[in-house]
Parts: sequence; C-alpha cells; structure tokens
Amino acid sequence: MFFSSLVPEQFCPPDVRFNYKPHYTENMSTDNFIKDMYSIVDAKDGAALAALMTENGIFRFANIPGVVGTEAITGFLDNFYQSIKGIRHEQIEDWKVDNTRFATGMVTYTRHDDSALSIPFSVILKMQGDLIHEYLIFVDASELYK
Repeated sequence: MFFSSLVPEQFCPPDVRFNYKPHYTENMSTDNFIKDMYSIVDAKDGAALAALMTENGIFRFANIPGVVGTEAITGFLDNFYQSIKGIRHEQIEDWKVDNTRFATGMVTYTRHDDSALSIPFSVILKMQGDLIHEYLIFVDASELYK
C-alpha cells in the first residue's frame, strides 16, 4: 500500500496518488547472480566463490576482520567450510542498485553433530564490473560453535 493511499486526497494530488513510483526503483534490477552465487556458497566451494571476486577483493564475515585477496579468501572459506557440515541459504530476496547488490534471507548452518542453526542474514556486495570487490556479510553466528 502506498503512503499516498493513507493521506487525505486534498493533501495528495491525483498524479501522485495514481502514478507514484519511487525514484530508486528506476535503477534497480534483479538477475540470477545472487542465486548462482549462493549455489556456490551452499556447495562449500571456496575457490569458486573467490573466483567471483576481484584479485584484491575484501571478504568480511560478521564481526571478523576482513580478508583481502582471492588466495586469502579461498583459504578463509575452506577453513570455515571444514568447520561445518553444511550450509543452506533460503528465502533469498535480492536487489541491485548501480554497482551494489543486496541480499537478505535465512541461512541454516549444519554442525558436524547434525544439529542446525537457522538465522537471518544480509549481504552487501560492492561490485567492480562483473566481479565482487567487497563482500560484506551481516549475520549473528555467535551460536554456531556453542
């Protein structure tokens, strides 16, 4: 429901009430990039994920300091993937505005003892061309290793 439908007609001219389109939607689009990226993440393929990044890209998971460079990112991801049995992203919504992509959804981490932790996540990807330069993950994974 648009805000204008809640405002009395005398305060909202007809051209606004019926033709409203937020200015930011003109540059927004979605495609399969995020879906394909999470297929790689859920396959626990660190090298393939790092290949989506610039050579000097930055990968930051939650409150852990950022990791710089594809080689270091691959190592970080491989170590992380070994620490869990599985990972699955669901209910993903994503947007692209100019050179930035956003995603949100639910992630389920499966521990080696087969217990699971399902929590919401958000991601910001700052792109350089078709590659990710900054991969910023916002998630509270503090319960993952308890």
